[in-house]
Amino acid sequence: MGGNPAIKGEISVATETRRRRKPALGAKSWWQLRQDPVLLITLIIISVSLFLFIVYPLYKVFVLSVKPKGLFSLEAYHYIFTQWWLRQSFFNSLLLGSLTATASTVVGFIFAFALNRTDMDGKGFFRQIVQLPLVSPPFMFTLSVILLLGKNGLITKKLLGLANFNIYGLKGLVLVQTVSMFPIAYMTLNGVMQGINPDLEEGALDLGASRFGVFRTITLPLSIPGLASSWLLVFVTSLADFANPMVLGGTFEVLSVQAYLQFTGFFNAPRGTALAITLLIPAMIAFLVQRYWVSKKSYVTVTGKPSGVRTLEVNPRLRRALLAFCSAVTLVILAFYGTVIMGAFVDTWGVNFKPTLKHWIYAWDVGYYSIKSTVLLALIATPITGLLGMVIAFVLVRKDFPGKRLLGLVSMLAFAVPGTVVGIGYILAFNEPPLLLSGTAAIIVLCFVFREVPVGIESGVASLVQIDKSIEEASTNLGASTGYTFGQITLPLIRPAFLAGLFFAFTRSMTAVSAIIFLVTARWHHLTVLTLSQTEIMRLGAASVLSLILIVIVLFAFAIMRVVVGDTVKHQLRG
Repeated sequence: MGGNPAIKGEISVATETRRRRKPALGAKSWWQLRQDPVLLITLIIISVSLFLFIVYPLYKVFVLSVKPKGLFSLEAYHYIFTQWWLRQSFFNSLLLGSLTATASTVVGFIFAFALNRTDMDGKGFFRQIVQLPLVSPPFMFTLSVILLLGKNGLITKKLLGLANFNIYGLKGLVLVQTVSMFPIAYMTLNGVMQGINPDLEEGALDLGASRFGVFRTITLPLSIPGLASSWLLVFVTSLADFANPMVLGGTFEVLSVQAYLQFTGFFNAPRGTALAITLLIPAMIAFLVQRYWVSKKSYVTVTGKPSGVRTLEVNPRLRRALLAFCSAVTLVILAFYGTVIMGAFVDTWGVNFKPTLKHWIYAWDVGYYSIKSTVLLALIATPITGLLGMVIAFVLVRKDFPGKRLLGLVSMLAFAVPGTVVGIGYILAFNEPPLLLSGTAAIIVLCFVFREVPVGIESGVASLVQIDKSIEEASTNLGASTGYTFGQITLPLIRPAFLAGLFFAFTRSMTAVSAIIFLVTARWHHLTVLTLSQTEIMRLGAASVLSLILIVIVLFAFAIMRVVVGDTVKHQLRG
């Protein structure tokens, strides 16, 4: 057992050499960056971009809140924390966000499960319907709810005869935000469901487990990354929403509305920015909790072994229950959006329902240029947003580098802040040299990209944590670069998440209001801003027409993106 002393000496020298070459634990990340120049350049570009177009505008907003007249002052924050009505608005925002996020995640999960894991009928139809709430300006959706369920609503008063029904307040807001935001949860969970290997569930069934037991011990636990990401996205979206609470809130005040009113009603920009900064606290806490929770467990189900996309036969009673639930939600969506369609073809809603096309003629005359510029801006922003989201998700999940957690936090900031503040921040940051972008298409596109990229990041992270690292490690071990591995291996595997990011980016670029209302000009106008202005002057017919045009454009773009992305991935896989 003693062995040859010469061999021992050689082994000792080799071991010592490896020890010298191996970097210290604290320097490991820097050593990896030096070994991978593509990753280093990518991180530099991402970091600079996030700083310029997220951190810097918010910094300008923060400076305005603490230096209203050029001198340091906490008067705005002191006023917020000493006024009971503003404190109540803060707690109301948390309550509304929590209820909406929970309800939206539940509805989105049921849809994702039914459409990906069961043999329920009508799945193609439901896949189309679930996208509708995303493709209309939020204030038009709220208007439809009021016209149907308000005190003089078509359903509440004319059909049910309810004289004192009040849809305003918390219950109305939860209904509106849940129906309008649950597709965000669905699109994230849809990618997660498609990533779960059905062999796991079928194997458990073959071993005698019940279908409920398989759901409880396999499907649901593996969906936790998507559930957490969905809840986070909807929660932050609810916190930042001001259009729905502005119209439907009634006496239920939320902080986003108060921030907007301070900007536009009271012209108190420092106090408005302070209110907006306050909204960052719960959003960042939710982000940190979600990241900590998901990072503690493994959810890998994609290992490189072939597994076809299959659905499982379910109990007929469960199938009927899922079909009834999806049908009920669909009826609500169709009823709400049917109001927009009817409003586009009737003379005066609620007064004269005589069919007419006058709203179409007027809307085309005033809206042609806005439609053209809106589509162009969205087409530019969408691919940039989708790819950037997947790249950031990839480096956050697959790579170790200094400042990784900070990069994840910064990427979520713009999504957590009310859109009005983002718009004000861009005006403050890019209204003077050397970054003079005000009045250009670039400032609108950049606002779209960095405000909506968190959705792509969350979708990508939720999908990547399910994919075994060994698939990508095999590529790099064979000499492939990080860029090649991402484009040829990772991106095809996370196609559902990439597609979800593209869908959401295009939709939000088409329907954005709060941020870009400060950025549009006569040269670069936007369809939703025009729709809002038509609503304010009570041209509801024209506003309905513009909303309907927007819906058609977005659905058409969805179909094209499915074909293009699907064909591209098939070509890559064949290669």
